[in-house]
Amino acid sequence: MSTILDISINVKEVSESRLKEVDLDNLAFGSTFSDHMFEMNYKNGAWGDAFIKPYENMTISPACSALHYGQAIFEGMKAYRTFDDKIMLFRPEKNAKRFNISANRMSMPDVPEELFLQALHAIVGLDKKWVPAKDGYSLYLRPYMFANDPYIGVRTSNNYKFIVFTCPVGKYYSKRIKVKVADKYVRAFSGGTGFAKAAGNYAATLYPALLVGKEGFDQVLWTDGYEHKYVQEIGTMNFFCIIDGVAYTPPTDGQILEGVTRASVITLLKDEGYTVKEQAITIQEIEKAFDAGKLDDAFGTGTAASVSPIAEINYNGKALTINENKSISEKIKTRLDNIKYGREEDRFNWMVEVMH
Repeated sequence: MSTILDISINVKEVSESRLKEVDLDNLAFGSTFSDHMFEMNYKNGAWGDAFIKPYENMTISPACSALHYGQAIFEGMKAYRTFDDKIMLFRPEKNAKRFNISANRMSMPDVPEELFLQALHAIVGLDKKWVPAKDGYSLYLRPYMFANDPYIGVRTSNNYKFIVFTCPVGKYYSKRIKVKVADKYVRAFSGGTGFAKAAGNYAATLYPALLVGKEGFDQVLWTDGYEHKYVQEIGTMNFFCIIDGVAYTPPTDGQILEGVTRASVITLLKDEGYTVKEQAITIQEIEKAFDAGKLDDAFGTGTAASVSPIAEINYNGKALTINENKSISEKIKTRLDNIKYGREEDRFNWMVEVMH
């Protein structure tokens, strides 16, 4: 039994690990789950009843308020096995802060950052054998919280569950991706929940993503809801483009997610000598740069996908193809991966060793 703040975590381990049934060298993304899960409950205005137990299905009321009114948030993060067999988390304090930013917007209680972080250490430490050793592979962590009142009135819930489970994963994208610029559907407006990692944000993007998928594209490049002019983010990633040697990425103005990988890539780009401009940029500006031969690169960034080079941006049926030979994103991805796996000095103090 360990202690987090004033909350004791009771641990019930599996009688036999399922690890022997899993090939950690051949993993699809998001369908294999580790042995244990962390769970904690909020009631009477406080967090308590924290425990780690075998990964299993949950029983909830048919009137569970999250299922009816969407009070649900989550984070995505990863643990890595370094070349010298240490288990490391990547910038977990930023996920803890962002989790509570999402909670505040969705009228949910904060999870104290120390509690959030130590829950991660506890669950990853217990299931550290599930962290793959293969390059490009990792242990994905999914902390999430949902409203748990058995009540169908529209109001802020009084009861919540905070859960963390883990999932060994391979690469999210195995190739350079093709994206289509949104010209009808909208992901976020100013004043909405676009900056929060709320479940409903992703539900609203599924149908448009399905439509572009039928046309042969991997994702939607979202634009603003007023003019469909300013680029925002890709369905699973923040967006970057490099025009005439200068990196551009949309500002975190309340309509896009403040990505942890996004912030890290900005740091690495600057470290490589690039000017980075966090400013509004239109799809017309990107098209103009392409026509002038100045669109050097475009890519997405996110926890699941890491740094994902873009092969094509399709705008009104016009293919803006990215010259693979000029790729800057591949170099940034390599540097980021080298830091995560311990092959490059962590000069930015991003990696945190799991101590359990």
